[in-house]
Amino acid sequence: MHELSIVMSIIDITEKESAKHNASQVDEIELEIGTLSGIEMPAFDFAWQQAVRSTLLENAKRTINEIPGEGLCMECDALFPMQQLYEPCPVCGHHFISIQKGKELRVKSLVIN
Repeated sequence: MHELSIVMSIIDITEKESAKHNASQVDEIELEIGTLSGIEMPAFDFAWQQAVRSTLLENAKRTINEIPGEGLCMECDALFPMQQLYEPCPVCGHHFISIQKGKELRVKSLVIN
């Protein structure tokens, strides 16, 4: 389950940023997670619940912004929504796709005290 290592990295980022500002608590965290990032949300939620115990994120409000997938066909330049990786272009059927959006995985903001 790589979701646990991702949550642990988020905790590490939070602790480092909080230490920079002498914060003792995180009130809110906002994450951006793309639909093509490979994150299984039920596994992520389970890992989150277990990993944030006794950390600065334990009582923080968590907001997740889901970024929809978007691909650009390298053959015909069509820009189209993607539901999964390796989707062919709906216009010409080619598989040479450049992913434009949807692979994001970042901490967008923290509200600390």
